[in-house]
Amino acid sequence: MEKKYITLKHLLIGKQKCIGLQFYTDKVLDALVKDLPGVQWSQEFNMNFIPNTPGNLKLIYSHFRGVAWVNSNYFFPKSAFGRQNEEFDVHWFRNRKPVEGVRSCPESYLSKLELKCYANSTVRTYISCFEAFINHYKDRELADLDENDIRMYLQKLIRNKASHSHVNQAINSIKFYYEVVLEMPNRFYAIERPRVEEKLPQVLAKEEVHAIIANTNNLKHKCIVSLLYSAGLRRNEVLNLKPTDIDGKRMLIRVKSGKGNKDRYTLLSETLLKELREYYLKWRPSVFLFEGPLRSRYSPESVACIVKNAAKKAKIKKNVTPHMLRHSFATHLLESGTDIRYIQVLLGHKSTKTTEIYTHVATNVFFNIKNPLDS
Repeated sequence: MEKKYITLKHLLIGKQKCIGLQFYTDKVLDALVKDLPGVQWSQEFNMNFIPNTPGNLKLIYSHFRGVAWVNSNYFFPKSAFGRQNEEFDVHWFRNRKPVEGVRSCPESYLSKLELKCYANSTVRTYISCFEAFINHYKDRELADLDENDIRMYLQKLIRNKASHSHVNQAINSIKFYYEVVLEMPNRFYAIERPRVEEKLPQVLAKEEVHAIIANTNNLKHKCIVSLLYSAGLRRNEVLNLKPTDIDGKRMLIRVKSGKGNKDRYTLLSETLLKELREYYLKWRPSVFLFEGPLRSRYSPESVACIVKNAAKKAKIKKNVTPHMLRHSFATHLLESGTDIRYIQVLLGHKSTKTTEIYTHVATNVFFNIKNPLDS
């Protein structure tokens, strides 16, 4: 006997939250659906629906038990995204002065971001993108907006030459409101996303990396740049390090709450360990390994300036960023024959598919190919 399936979808019909019932035409399922109290047909969504209430949701599971498998993958939220274990600054967006004629983010949106403990960078991006969206429709109620309104807004962004990344951020910020704040997961399941741009990472030669490190201004700056490269750390991961995260006996660095809120270990350079010990004795950091004025956490902007200024002094004409040093770490390991699965662990990638991008820039891949001009 062929197994029957019925998929639950979030619908918003006449400002009312509804449960959509999607399935292939089947006499048994047709009859069972018609028996549900208050069931109606939506021409717009091409499916049956009933009001979204806890009682109706419970009824659906009992009504189809033993007859069809109820697929709720589109209905219930999956794992949270963008969450980080860092100090969450909630004051800047609540203390902003209102601008006449400009719509601000709803308090419910701000509160949900705060409760979810999203990273500060994610919060700023979401608020900025969502406020741009609601001000595009400033004369309309948010509950009245549908998939077509969102598509028209996204088309406007694309016509204005917005990057694929920015369009995806806009989609995420809009979906966060309707799916997380209004608790309608996968509400806009039909919204198309732009294709991901597959750009290759920019990589420095080993000689360039050493030249940058040699042209830093002082021991603290030298340790920061060396950590970015020798451990393959992200900028925020360096700034969140504490003295106790440096394990000189096992020659490892513990990275706590990295991207995706994951802990991991990465390599500790013997050369860098000596410099870190010298730095610690001189600076005596109290909380974070690298601290700014008044023992505060060192700023991301300062790290970017350190790298950029050192690269300029080293007469490197590329636009060098802290993340370029992480790319270089992974590529140089791959070129030296390190298994890609180990590199994946060191970088904290969830899948080797993310790490495989470095195979496109590792030079050892091309060394064995004879150029036709030289043959």
